[in-house]
Amino acid sequence: MRDKKKRKEELSEKRKKRVREKVKGNSLKPRLTVYKSLNHIYAQLIDDEEQSTLLGASSLSPEIRKSLNDKQNKTQISKTVGNYVAKLAKEKGIILVVFDRNRYRYHGRIRSLAEGAREGGLKF
Repeated sequence: MRDKKKRKEELSEKRKKRVREKVKGNSLKPRLTVYKSLNHIYAQLIDDEEQSTLLGASSLSPEIRKSLNDKQNKTQISKTVGNYVAKLAKEKGIILVVFDRNRYRYHGRIRSLAEGAREGGLKF
């Protein structure tokens, strides 16, 4: 059982490296990276040239928490986070981004966050 878990982690890291080789961000077109845990989702805009985080948001952010209701599922919350990230990015004058799905498949919560960001005005 231990070997199976270790192998799964290795494959996950391999996917992450493969995605990161192709996706690079800069100050004009930062990288929108996504991380999801079991209960929450996190998004950041990163400038890889300066190695700095420009902004970040998550389902734990106070602004997002107060706009949510108890009936929303995780996919709907992800869309809200995407909209909020787009709003913050537009305030900083960022419109173009590169989407880094990390090691996750582009479906479910990841897709929902991307769609929310697009609806908010970001262009991938």
